[in-house]
Parts: sequence; structure tokens; C-alpha cells
Amino acid sequence: MAVHEHTFLSLNCFFMGVSSCLGLLIVRTWTHIAALLPAFLCVDYIYLKGFLRDEEYRVGVRATFLGVVFAIGVIIVDLGSSPLKPLGVHTCVLSMFHFSEFLAIAVTNPGTLSVRSYVLDNGWEYKVAAIACWLEYFVEFYLFPGLKTTWYLNAIGLLMCVSGEFLRKLAMWTASTNFNHEVQSVHKKDHVLITDGIYKYMRHPSYVGWFLWSVGSQILVVNPICLIGYTFVSWSFFNQRVFYEEITLLNFFGNSYYNYQQTTGTGLPFIKGYVLPESDIDADDSNTS
Repeated sequence: MAVHEHTFLSLNCFFMGVSSCLGLLIVRTWTHIAALLPAFLCVDYIYLKGFLRDEEYRVGVRATFLGVVFAIGVIIVDLGSSPLKPLGVHTCVLSMFHFSEFLAIAVTNPGTLSVRSYVLDNGWEYKVAAIACWLEYFVEFYLFPGLKTTWYLNAIGLLMCVSGEFLRKLAMWTASTNFNHEVQSVHKKDHVLITDGIYKYMRHPSYVGWFLWSVGSQILVVNPICLIGYTFVSWSFFNQRVFYEEITLLNFFGNSYYNYQQTTGTGLPFIKGYVLPESDIDADDSNTS
């Protein structure tokens, strides 16, 4: 399977961001880290601006940023007090989610790869959700520091994040070139219906993985308020997304997708998607035959 030329560029830049910041662990104090970090970031920036152009720069700067974020998470885990350590793990998990999205597309569907494959630009709602997560964490860290070190919840949350990541990437690998980050409105010739592998057990495993990751991320940091909010907002998003996507899939694959719906659930709790009555799907097939 061919991979995109930007795959190795992204990997190199990610590890450059990680290694440049992890070198700060030598000084072992937050004061020195805060003082030296800008200098290390300037070195990364000079390299990016000096050697990369246009799309390569856009790919590289995002990968470097995610590498820096991952390294900061490791630093928090290593040097932070116990109530801060879950936030460090969360930071690493968040970085790896976005970076692995790019890598997965680069390997499975390189023809669609772009800077959008990092899924960093998910609209203002995503940014508000991230800010709300950090805000709740620090407020509760100040008021109830012991809450953040409920270790069995931290472990359950991390397990959910890892499981969600694995499930989503497995779905992307199984679907290969049939997977896309955006709902397709035009049926391409090489777009086929995937019903084997993980898709044999659920119609939307990539969404199930993302939903599991989203909810788990708030259990990981023991954010009870955001846990409720993330669960509701994520469920609402996937409910609407699956409904719209299945309209297009029924248009693309007709009776084949309808039959698939009858035997396989979406995988998402209380989400059924868009299901046509049998009479309607038969009528559609008759009109197109």
C-alpha cells in the first residue's frame, strides 16, 4: 500500500517537536523550563521556515506543534504534582489523536490527504469544548485537588481513549480508500460498500471509536460537568451526522445498504440512522434499474 510523501515529513517534524521539548527535562524545574522553552521553539520555527515551503510548511508546522504538545504532556506527567498528572496524560492523548488521524489517512487514503486531515479545525464548538475541559480541570484542581487523583477513574478513562483510538483506526484501515473525514455527496466509481471486518459488527465503527474517545477523555481527567456536556454534545453530533450520511449511502448503494442496515446496528447508543421503509427502497431500485 502506497503512502503519501508527506507521511515521513510529518513524522520527522512531530519527533522534532517532541525531542526539542523533552530536552528541557534535564533542568528539572518549571522556572527553567518556562525560560528555555521559547528558545527551543524558535529553533524549531527557524528550521520550518528555512527548509519547508507551502504545503510542506503547513504540514510540518502542525506536526511540530502536536509534537510540542505531546512533550508538554510528558513534562507535566514527570514533574507535575499528583493532581496534575492526569492532565499531562490527557494532553498526550489529545496530541496523539490528531497526529494519528493524519498518519492514518496518509497510509489508508493518501489521495485525500491534506492539512485538514489533522482534524485540528473542527469549528468553534470544538475549541469551546477544549477550553471548557481545561477550565473545569483547573477550577476543580484548585477547589478539590483530590478529585483528580481518583485513579480507577483515570485508568478507566485512559482505557476508553486507547480503545476508541484503536477502534477508529481499525475502521479507517478496513475501509481504506473508502474512508473520508467528510461526508461524500457524489458517488465516486471506486467507492464501494464495506461490510466485512469491523464493519460486520457495526455500521459506523469510526464514529463509535471517536465517541468512546471523547467520553473517555473527560473520565480520564475526572471532569464531571464536561463529562455530561461532552456526552450530550458528541451524541447529538453523531446522531445528526449518521442520519445525513446514511441518506447519501442509501443513494449510493440502494438496496445493498438497506439490507446492511437490517442486519447491523450503528454501534452508537440509541442512534439508528436514516432507515427507509422497505417499500421505498424497492421503489427506488425499480426506478433506477
